[in-house]
Amino acid sequence: MPEERATGSPAAAGGLAERFEDLVDALVGIDGVTPPRAGSGFGRGGLRYQNKIFAMLVRGRLVLKLPAERVDALVTSGAGDRFDANKGTPMREWFSLAPDSALPWLPLAGEALEFARSAR
Repeated sequence: MPEERATGSPAAAGGLAERFEDLVDALVGIDGVTPPRAGSGFGRGGLRYQNKIFAMLVRGRLVLKLPAERVDALVTSGAGDRFDANKGTPMREWFSLAPDSALPWLPLAGEALEFARSAR
């Protein structure tokens, strides 16, 4: 998997969108991975593996589809929260990384990609 390049502080103005673009650039060359689509609606900005979203930027946070046990561990560690798509119910297999988290995005997105692959 490609290395994640440093992009400065994740909280920097425009930094999160640029960081997500770097993530997209790093993963799009992998077989089965497609870039975000244009348009509106849930997941429009999502990275997909065989048409299934595994990573997206939502409300300034990296959101990843991971096994429920991994989401539990990340939430317990304080790295972020379960993702809620504004429906009032956090999703057990979706993790929303805290914007100030020091966790590198590429390895987490790699985990999400592997989880998407294992679902096939």
